[in-house]
Amino acid sequence: MLVSIWKPLLLLLPFVPWAWMVSKVLDKHAARFFLERERWNAIHLSVALAAILVVAFMPLRNEGAFWLAFLGLIAMLTLDVVIFAMVTNRDERVPADFRLTLDFSKWQQARAAKAAAKKQGKVELVIKSPDKSVLAPAAVGTPEFDIRVAAEQVVVKAFDARSTETVIGPAGKDNLYVVTHLVDGVRQTGATMPAADAARLLAFWKGAAKMDVADQRRRQQADINVERGETRKKIRMTSVGSQAGPRLAFLFDPEGQVRRKLEAMGLLEPPQLSTIKALVDDGQGLVILAGAPDSGRTTTMYSIVKMHDAYTKNVQTIETEIQDSLEGVRQNKWDPQAEGAELSTTVRSIIRRDPNVVAVAEVPDTATAKEIVRAEIDRTRTYACIKADGAMQAIQAWLKLVGDNEAAVKPLKGVVAQKIVRKLCTNCRVAYQPSADMAKKLGLPADKLKQLFKKGGQVLIKNKPEVCPVCSGIGYVGQEGAFEVYSIGEAERGMIRSGDFAALRNEWRKKGLPSIQQAALRKALDGITSVEEVMRVTAEPAPAAPAKA
Repeated sequence: MLVSIWKPLLLLLPFVPWAWMVSKVLDKHAARFFLERERWNAIHLSVALAAILVVAFMPLRNEGAFWLAFLGLIAMLTLDVVIFAMVTNRDERVPADFRLTLDFSKWQQARAAKAAAKKQGKVELVIKSPDKSVLAPAAVGTPEFDIRVAAEQVVVKAFDARSTETVIGPAGKDNLYVVTHLVDGVRQTGATMPAADAARLLAFWKGAAKMDVADQRRRQQADINVERGETRKKIRMTSVGSQAGPRLAFLFDPEGQVRRKLEAMGLLEPPQLSTIKALVDDGQGLVILAGAPDSGRTTTMYSIVKMHDAYTKNVQTIETEIQDSLEGVRQNKWDPQAEGAELSTTVRSIIRRDPNVVAVAEVPDTATAKEIVRAEIDRTRTYACIKADGAMQAIQAWLKLVGDNEAAVKPLKGVVAQKIVRKLCTNCRVAYQPSADMAKKLGLPADKLKQLFKKGGQVLIKNKPEVCPVCSGIGYVGQEGAFEVYSIGEAERGMIRSGDFAALRNEWRKKGLPSIQQAALRKALDGITSVEEVMRVTAEPAPAAPAKA
């Protein structure tokens, strides 16, 4: 080694890409997501020192020993990078879109896309129309290019805000349009613009989706794909007219939003998850699925339907808008704007074919509800989705829809109601000791309520508060369901039939079945959400002011 010139230089070569990777990628990644940066840097340096020691103290003294040590050095440096990526990718503080990958082809593609975007100016997105063609950007400096840049910013800001749905629609005053983003179930107001500018953006996106740009009234829908670096999303675009003006909605990753296993939706176990499984195994009668708009009701319906074996049973759905394809399930789409049979007629036609399982995604009228209760109880399991804030309200709404208590109650086997609470960002949530008054309001002994969490939104970096990079200062990341799950037996059916809802509620309490608010409070006690979020979601709506004479 001492008399060789090229061997020391060769040993230094692996350290060059390793050092670049550690300093430019891994260290910045650890700093951005608060991943114990100093500890990781100490590990990196320790690995480098160990690699040097392997070379220096290799016990063999022949030519082969040098190459063995060289390979060992490369293996140790590579293993250091791989372990960092594997460990940090499992950390919940790192969003899925920012997880590290060792696929160098993707790096090259991202670099090429970045270089291409630089040549084109501020264009950031690759837009693919429904026919898979790529929408080429206009020349820099032209009005068409400026429109594309402005249109792209709507989607770029939606990506950055983690929006699940973004809408460009009339603001209702001063001939203005406003962009709103649905982030973790809460609608946030974005930029405003004159109606003329909004019309150009709507025309651009409708053209990209191959819609009829001139048609401002008819409801149109199409799917496009958008790429931004490593981020790839399907966007379901819906254009609809109104008296105030046209409106365009962007639904991001529509299939992914409704693909969740029942075990991952927030059901308590025991007893809620086991109750749903028992209802599915029963396979007879009617189960009501209730929830307000944007409460995850479609996700619950899909998850429960998938629990039935669609290859040994005839499983069908009736939907006005199919969000995702269910393997083995026949999904029937009913278009309320198209000429043809009414929804009630469609439901009757399908039920008469004796399917094993039928799920109706929306029961809007009495005619449809009456067709559902006419199904053979012993041969068909029916799921009926209705808009309601809770299980009790759902049962009362069902009685009103059917109009006949005996007919409405006879097939009823269970009811599932839900709301959605936001999950606290674990990177910036703040622990605190609740007061005795709060413990009393929550119905818990003060000595047993040691700690709760509230939203943060900021983290300390070198003793200076900065916006949390994980939640962008909101304090919440993601959502989870808070459920009511009740099976309906003969005793409960008798109470419903007679309209004794107070006795029904007491019966559920005796069985220890939690309400939506109790389920949500348990999540607050577990640190999943905050008490403030529970109160926001489960608080009773304020009564309307009486009209003046």
